[in-house]
Amino acid sequence: MAHKAGPMNRPLWTPGVLVMLVFMFAGALAIIARFTGGIGYVTNLTHARPWGIWVGIDVATGVALAAGGFTTAALAHIFGRHYYEPVTRPALLTAVLGYTFVVIGLLVDIGRSWAIWKPMFNWNLNSVLFEVAMCVMIYLTVLYIEFLPIVAEQFKGRMNLPGILSKLNSLVDTILQIADRILGKVMWIFIILGVVLSCMHQSSLGSLMLVAPTKLHPLWYTPILPLLFLTSAIAVGYPMVVFETTLATSAFKLDSEMHILAPLTRFTIYLLGAYMVLKIGDMLVRGTWVYLLEGTTQTNAFIVEVLFGVMLPWAMLLFQRVRQSAKGLFFAAALIVGGVVLNRINVFIVGFKPPLSENGYFPAVSEILVTLGLIATLMFIYRVTVTWLPVLQASKEVRS
Repeated sequence: MAHKAGPMNRPLWTPGVLVMLVFMFAGALAIIARFTGGIGYVTNLTHARPWGIWVGIDVATGVALAAGGFTTAALAHIFGRHYYEPVTRPALLTAVLGYTFVVIGLLVDIGRSWAIWKPMFNWNLNSVLFEVAMCVMIYLTVLYIEFLPIVAEQFKGRMNLPGILSKLNSLVDTILQIADRILGKVMWIFIILGVVLSCMHQSSLGSLMLVAPTKLHPLWYTPILPLLFLTSAIAVGYPMVVFETTLATSAFKLDSEMHILAPLTRFTIYLLGAYMVLKIGDMLVRGTWVYLLEGTTQTNAFIVEVLFGVMLPWAMLLFQRVRQSAKGLFFAAALIVGGVVLNRINVFIVGFKPPLSENGYFPAVSEILVTLGLIATLMFIYRVTVTWLPVLQASKEVRS
């Protein structure tokens, strides 16, 4: 039985949230050390190896896993499959938070973070990175605009700011009502814009590595790398929705969403299958399969990525018994999500071997703490948001 989305009437300060706060505090200390002592003070990066897990995980992986926002929006609002609308709000929230923390990760990673605004005014039309920067910037703005009606739904007509801020109650309420009324008429424009922008920068992240043919391992370097990045992001969109929704319904003890998630994964069979055909076909056409017998860290990582992150979950989803099982579906979705995570780590970290880099790279403790801190913060804000805003579908007993 479907229910209207509503705030979760559950305690915020649970043991899990307190664990998040510990990681958030540790990550904050590492970030403070980064900005006071410099990147070299807290990382194992060098001039020959200028990026590590902050790019591979915080940025590239974060962008890929936020793809559920535009894939569900396209399915429910562009292709008219309104049956899937109950999962669009959680997917949108995941996308908003994911892209927000991609930007925060960039601020930590780049050398002069105070100059991150410069691409808006200094255009390099020959740079793929410029296109990525502009698309991410505009798409993040679009995501906030798409999320605004959810905020308006909860607070319009009920503004009650404390203290001196109470004078702004009527003004804020008026703004929310006007925004909600106007956005309701033009939201389709932002939905289409979001899908287009997502497709552009998802593929462009792969284009970044096309300039590194001598630095990226042949198993991953390919002229169709942008296409592989795009198709893998589209393929992981619905599994990420399954992954996130299952965890949320379990954590808040909500009604199961299997009646939506099970049919949703039928699309994944075709999307993941297309990515698998491109991935394996490209390897066979270029003859890079010969590297699979080397037994190195790079080749083993590629085998794990393709075998357990693509082929196994695709085969699992072929069986209706798996798609109808909450545990089986969650396991398959988790494998797909893990496969895309490993792919981005492989492309940007494991498979990236600059000729001038004499020593291998392994992240410093501070790098790991920053990443864990950002992930914990993302989870914490997700928890706060669904507690106060109508994002998740809940029964009346939960919302009362």
